[in-house]
Amino acid sequence: MRIIQVKRKTIYEKRYSLKMGQLNTKVTYIKKYMFGLPVKTLHKYRETYYGEVKDCNDCLLFI
Repeated sequence: MRIIQVKRKTIYEKRYSLKMGQLNTKVTYIKKYMFGLPVKTLHKYRETYYGEVKDCNDCLLFI
């Protein structure tokens, strides 16, 4: 069993962008795990409507 692991997980989230409004997009989280428990989110990015990959800082989580 490894002590430290890095895993990537993709989920669908509802996000809000000023230019496009509400969108349902795939968001990928890269997390660091220690002994199987998540410790830190290293990076998160999303795939746009046109297939580009962007950082998640430019859009807000729509709740």
